Amino acid sequence: MTAITAITAQNTVAVTAVHQVPGHVVVEQVRAVVEDIGVDAVKIGMLGTRETIEAVGEALDLVGDAPVVLDPVMVAESGARLLDEGAQEALRTQLVPRAAVVTPNVPEAGVLAGASIPTEAEELVRAVHALGPRAVVLTGGHRDEATDLFFDGEQLVEIPGERYEGGSAHGSGCTHSSALAAHLALGLEPLEAARAAKRIASEAVRDGLESIGRGAGPVDVFGLERRNRERS
Repeated sequence: MTAITAITAQNTVAVTAVHQVPGHVVVEQVRAVVEDIGVDAVKIGMLGTRETIEAVGEALDLVGDAPVVLDPVMVAESGARLLDEGAQEALRTQLVPRAAVVTPNVPEAGVLAGASIPTEAEELVRAVHALGPRAVVLTGGHRDEATDLFFDGEQLVEIPGERYEGGSAHGSGCTHSSALAAHLALGLEPLEAARAAKRIASEAVRDGLESIGRGAGPVDVFGLERRNRERS
């Protein structure tokens, strides 16, 4: 189930328009799901503004102890800004501490941690964890090696993966955080859920649809399944 926070006009090249959904409508979308269907896990993606962040905080009060995965979306694959600069502090203080897992890439982790924090992966992941989430996965897309780094205050674990230079990566971060939340809903511990999410996101990039559009093509989460059907 999806609670829509913003409507974007975009393609593989650019985001040309963003329309924020009013905060009370975001809350009511979540309430409708809670009252009828139930919530096993939550994944938070693009928020855009402080008002939306505050609405999502209110909505989280409705979902009980369902684990929350926060993907701190700030910039689109095309380079468009998807989070107002004035909303960054609200994200840092109001939502990050409520998350079971936060999944920033290196630039997003730098914003969350503060400009004075060096960009070494271990220092970044520890700085984001200090903001209050139970665990952090620093994703490897912006690192020299395509290795995620997991930290929960005790375990510091590298999660290696292949880098597919020719793959299409539009949506890889969203796919990763969604897969992680789905595996938490299935009962996996955060580290095992992070490993599963890494595999799924990597394969989605590998199977990405390069032929779509003139920019960064979309990932294909079902590519492996499609190839298996073709072989059978």
